[in-house]
Amino acid sequence: MLASTWGFLKRHKRKFIFAGAFVGGVYLLGKYAQKKIRDIQEREAAEYIAQARRQFHFESNQRTCNMTVLSMLPTLRDAIIQHLNSESLTALLKNKPPNKLEIWEDLKIISFTRSIVAVYSTCMLVVLLRVQLNIIGGYIYLDNSALSKNGMTPLAPPEVQQQYLSSIQHLLGDGLNELMTVVKQAVQSILGGISLKQSISLLELEQHVNQIREQVEQRGRSSTAESSGNKSTLSSYMMPDEESTLSAQACGLTEKDVGTIKLLNETRDMLESPDFCIVLNTCLNRGFSRLFDNMAEFFRPTQQDAGQSITADSLSNVSLPLAKLIPIVNGQINSICSETPSQFVQDLLMIEQVKEFSANVYEAFSAPQQLQK
Repeated sequence: MLASTWGFLKRHKRKFIFAGAFVGGVYLLGKYAQKKIRDIQEREAAEYIAQARRQFHFESNQRTCNMTVLSMLPTLRDAIIQHLNSESLTALLKNKPPNKLEIWEDLKIISFTRSIVAVYSTCMLVVLLRVQLNIIGGYIYLDNSALSKNGMTPLAPPEVQQQYLSSIQHLLGDGLNELMTVVKQAVQSILGGISLKQSISLLELEQHVNQIREQVEQRGRSSTAESSGNKSTLSSYMMPDEESTLSAQACGLTEKDVGTIKLLNETRDMLESPDFCIVLNTCLNRGFSRLFDNMAEFFRPTQQDAGQSITADSLSNVSLPLAKLIPIVNGQINSICSETPSQFVQDLLMIEQVKEFSANVYEAFSAPQQLQK
């Protein structure tokens, strides 16, 4: 029996060798596949955890952006009121001075100027802080991630963060002063010749403000179009130019100064991008729309019930003397720059383009490729 079995094995030797090799190969291939699947699962889990951590950090950073904007609104409002002080003119009018008409004319210009400046500067503050804090947020994420735990110098050490974020003072200082000058000139050009007794509807008021906007936003565009490409004509109010920054740091640049200048230059690149111009313009359109919504209540036809909706036709039929509009316009800064609650700012923060732009900035500066630059 053993002989027959041995003979059977010899006759089918190749088949047994092939079968054994096949079974062994399948076993090894199965083990290899299991290992690969396990590696893929571990890698996917690590990527999911990293993505979840990154998403959590991004959302936390956006909350920081919102709180920072709200905390800076009182400073912005005080700066505007200090330079465009309509309250002093109102106090003079109470004393019935002989030059009352002249004071009313000054009050007209200042009232419109400060409300329009409030819309511009608030929109700029919202979008600029979105850029700055998401650039910093991206670098902080990389500094805190495992990617940078190899002895590399931090991309954004605390000293650089502080120096970089202090550049927002340009918008609250020299940039704001320049913006007020430009807006005041435009207001004088459009509204200076309109009599205080002339009646104006809300739609006519909107047309006048749009003409003022056109002058402000077109200022200098023809002279900078060739050199700056898509650069926003409003960016100079938000950031000092590169030459000013370099001259201020000219007396021996430290490592901190070099890091800050790098961040400032990256911010300028963002401010000069087409996407930034689109987002800022969207915010301005929403901001001025909210301004007119606030004033629409004062144009409500008297014969309508309080609960009846306001239509464009009904608004066009109601006009108010410009003198009566001045106090209405003058008081708008308190709703525009109100920190809590601020429906005006909430409208800006909820704009979809603002959210998408913020995510794109954070994505760009939290990518691992930034470590290699």
